[in-house]
Amino acid sequence: MKKEYNISDTISKIENFTIVRSIRNGLIHIIPVLIIGAFALILQTFPVEAYTNAINTFLGGFFLNLFNVINKATFGVLSVYMTYSISREYTRLKSDSHTSISGAVVSSILVFFILAGAYLPNFGTDQMGPKSMFLAIITGLGASATYLYFYKLLQKARKNTNNAVGSDREFNKMIVTVLPIAIVSVIFGIINTLIVEIFNVDSFRSLIINAFNWSFSFGEVGFFKGFFFVLISSILWFFGVHGSDTLEGVMQTYFVPGLEANQAAVAAGGQASAILTKEFFDCFVLMGGCGATICLLIAILAFSKNKARKSLGLTAAFPMIFNINELMVFGLPIIFNPIMLIPFLIVPLVCYSVAYIAISTGLVPMITNAVEWTTPIILGGYTATGSIAGSVLQIINVLLGVLIYLPFVRLLDKQSEENTKKNFDLFMNYFKENENQFNGNKKIIELGNFYGDYAKDLCNDLRYSFKKGIVLAYQPQYKYDGECFGAEALLRFEHPVIGMLYPPLVIKLAEEGGFLAELEERILKTALDDYEQVEEKFGKGIKVSVNVTGTTVITPRYVQYCGQLKSQDLFKNKKICIEITEQAAISISDETLAALKSIKEIGLSLAIDDFSMGQTSIKYLREDLFDIIKLDGSLVDGLFTHDNTQDIVSSIIQLSKSLNLVVLAEYVDLDKKREILHKIGCDYYQGYLYSPAVFLEKQKKDNQTKEKE
Repeated sequence: MKKEYNISDTISKIENFTIVRSIRNGLIHIIPVLIIGAFALILQTFPVEAYTNAINTFLGGFFLNLFNVINKATFGVLSVYMTYSISREYTRLKSDSHTSISGAVVSSILVFFILAGAYLPNFGTDQMGPKSMFLAIITGLGASATYLYFYKLLQKARKNTNNAVGSDREFNKMIVTVLPIAIVSVIFGIINTLIVEIFNVDSFRSLIINAFNWSFSFGEVGFFKGFFFVLISSILWFFGVHGSDTLEGVMQTYFVPGLEANQAAVAAGGQASAILTKEFFDCFVLMGGCGATICLLIAILAFSKNKARKSLGLTAAFPMIFNINELMVFGLPIIFNPIMLIPFLIVPLVCYSVAYIAISTGLVPMITNAVEWTTPIILGGYTATGSIAGSVLQIINVLLGVLIYLPFVRLLDKQSEENTKKNFDLFMNYFKENENQFNGNKKIIELGNFYGDYAKDLCNDLRYSFKKGIVLAYQPQYKYDGECFGAEALLRFEHPVIGMLYPPLVIKLAEEGGFLAELEERILKTALDDYEQVEEKFGKGIKVSVNVTGTTVITPRYVQYCGQLKSQDLFKNKKICIEITEQAAISISDETLAALKSIKEIGLSLAIDDFSMGQTSIKYLREDLFDIIKLDGSLVDGLFTHDNTQDIVSSIIQLSKSLNLVVLAEYVDLDKKREILHKIGCDYYQGYLYSPAVFLEKQKKDNQTKEKE
């Protein structure tokens, strides 16, 4: 049978290529540099005359110089940051050795400066900025791969130095990196020298720039040359190269003169005739930056259901108003994203074609005014053409772009949901396999791998959702004679994409996220709000048990919270039992006893969850604080599998009865379990034999409303 083609699988395979991951992750890691640089650039070139005059004169231009320094230190050396970041990411994926990573990064930066022409007298930010992003990718990957090859060849030499200790050992490790770094620098130095001699250029970087310029040297300046310029620029951007800056030479040669020609013609009393100018591309094609991504931004904010994507859109919105879109391109990411390739290429080409036709047919006046490239849409179109028709043309192009991007944004949402579900399955398998470890002090959100990152995302989702309200399900508790005497309130967190989360995971994430106490307070308050409906469902005078972890219940904060609820008469005519989970975390002390006694004095009863014959459980019975003990589930499940389990349970029951405690058995799912428990003296049960945890009617309606929305 022919296997069905799945585009998501194909996309996942592409995204998992080492080179693709290295470039994308490397670009993502320099986003802080981009954010700082973007705001410095906006503040430096804000297109308002009054602001420009003020910043040029205030304190002798101090702030203008400050923003210029920050811009030069960020965008001015952007390719150096890229080389470092891509090299580090590539080597990390290929090697676990910190020594090999540091050596590869040093090699890559060294090679970048060689190929960029650091030996030239006019070397500066022009060679280290966005125009050299293509070179940064080549050196970040190529130099790192070459370094790793020679580094691995020298592993035997490294092993011979492993007997050294302390600082000598670290020194020897670094010495081992010198030879492969030297080899890499010599290899690429020779390559650069040969290119300089053969092609009569001053550096490898110049060869790249000349190659792009040469590709545009054919034909007249007209529709097809401009179309080709937009296409190549977008393709370069898609592969992580700053297309606009890489093709800056093409822009200066073929399109910048158009504005001067138009202005000269108008000044001479003639008519402007050059359609293609730098302002044409800035105002009508590159709206919001390359790919006309202002259209993508609007499509995401208006139609995407993905919270993370909308959050990115909101973060990127301000700089994109001024046509600075690196946050969107690198953060979404668009780089090497197969789903975004089609709209990212098509939208600017459509905008280009519509604008060219509109101006060539006279629907929109020729461009005769210079416009700063950071000028926002509507204002930019009007300024460039001197007509409102220019602004209308921009709006039409934006609407067309949004319509083209829209189905691909929805496809991105669908892919994100599928990936989230797949990743969740991987994460849950890992968590359950290692759950015992995480019951201690080990924190899952501190893991420096996929599982740690995924746990952080879930933790943030939980933190955001529980503040809007939580949902409790209630599992009834029955006596042997069939009377329902209680119900346990159980937290249920339904993730909008992956569904119900494993309850122990929810508690663990809340604990690690630092909001467990607040969550457990909200659970108690929700149970109180639900109490009347619980009575309607299970019977009047029912006892509702609310779970609280041992670490929370003894804190002054929780005791004070219970006191506040009592002062508001929220416990009046309600039977509430505080069921302590993870009681092993409690140490018997004067402070602990005082906290538990305060809760009892408020009028609440106390229960111990997962009670067994261990010393941790039995020591609580001496203090006459508890009303109910719940048998450890493993004891109930072991009634048929271990010969001595019945004797252990019987001993617990006899001990409890002597102390006037109620013994409740959980996990009662079979008649024969109940009969054995009854035979040895346990007549209170909770489990699937009677009912699973159920939602109240109001919660069912709320869930149905959410599904409709």
